[in-house]
Amino acid sequence: MSRVAGGEALLGDIEKEVFRRQLHQLADFCGVEVLTYCIMSNHFHLLVRVPPEEETRRASDTELERRLRRLYPHEQAEAWISRLRGEERKATRERLLGRMGDISLYLKELKQRFSIWYNHTHNRYGTLWAERFKSVLVEPSGNALLTVACYIDLNPVRAGLCGDPKEYRFCGYAEAVAGGGTMRRGLLRVLEQKDWRRGAREYRLVLFGRGYFTELGGKAGVPEVKYASVKKHGGELGLADQLRCRVRYFTAGAAIGSKAYVMALMRERVDFLGPGRKTGPSRMRSPALRDLYSLRDLRRNPVG
Repeated sequence: MSRVAGGEALLGDIEKEVFRRQLHQLADFCGVEVLTYCIMSNHFHLLVRVPPEEETRRASDTELERRLRRLYPHEQAEAWISRLRGEERKATRERLLGRMGDISLYLKELKQRFSIWYNHTHNRYGTLWAERFKSVLVEPSGNALLTVACYIDLNPVRAGLCGDPKEYRFCGYAEAVAGGGTMRRGLLRVLEQKDWRRGAREYRLVLFGRGYFTELGGKAGVPEVKYASVKKHGGELGLADQLRCRVRYFTAGAAIGSKAYVMALMRERVDFLGPGRKTGPSRMRSPALRDLYSLRDLRRNPVG
C-alpha cells in the first residue's frame, strides 16, 4: 500500500486509468502476478504474488523480448532487444532478470513512472508519493489470502463510494467481472479454483459476507438488503448487471447482435472494414451473453 503525499486526493478517473495500465504493464514485465488491487483517490492497494527466483530465471530470450515490447516504446524496446541478441547478450540478460521477481523494484518503477507522467501532465514537480510503500507477507493460500483480497476489493464500499465493488471500475474484482482475463486468473488463484463462473459466485458470496459482517472502524459496509440479495442468488450476477459492467461494447463494439446479423453487416460493409479483415464476429465473453456477438473484439478492455 502507498499513499499520495499529504493525503491529497490527486487521482481522478484519468489518473487511475493510467495507473492501472502501468500497473499491469510493469507486472507483466517484472513477472509478478497481480491477484487484485484497488486504486483510490489518495492511495492504492496491491495484492501481488512474487514468483520464486528459479521461476523468474527460466524466462527465455523470446519471453524477455515480448516483455520489453510490452513495457517500452518501439525504439527503446528494439535497442534493448538488439543488445540481447548481440555480443552483450549475457550481460543484458542478467541486467533484465535482475529487475524481475522483486517487489521492491516493481513498486519503485511503478511509482516513478506514474510520478513522471503525472507531473508532466499536470505541469507539476516534486514528490508525488508520501513514503516508501508498506507491505505485509500473506500466506499464499487459504483464509488469509482470501481475507486480504476481500479487504482490498471492499475499499470503495468502506469509503462510501458504492454499495457493490463491481461498480467501482478501479479494483480487481470489477475488472474481473468486466471480463479482464488477468484479474480473473488472479482471483482464481486466490480462490484455488480453475473455473471462473464457479469462482465468481464463490468470491462474490465471500466478498459480500465479509463486507456485511465486518464494518471496520465504523465505516460503511455492504447494505443488508444487498447482502441478502447476493446470498439469495448464490453469488450469480444477473444479465442486467453483466451488461452494465460491459458498457464499452455499447459504445465501441460497432455492431451487436446475433452472429448472422453481424456477419451480414460485415459482408455489406467490406468497403469500411477492408478486404484484409479475416476474423468473424466476436462473441461477447459471458455465459449470460453467449448468444450475442460484436463487430469489434473488446475482450482485453471491455469497460471504458
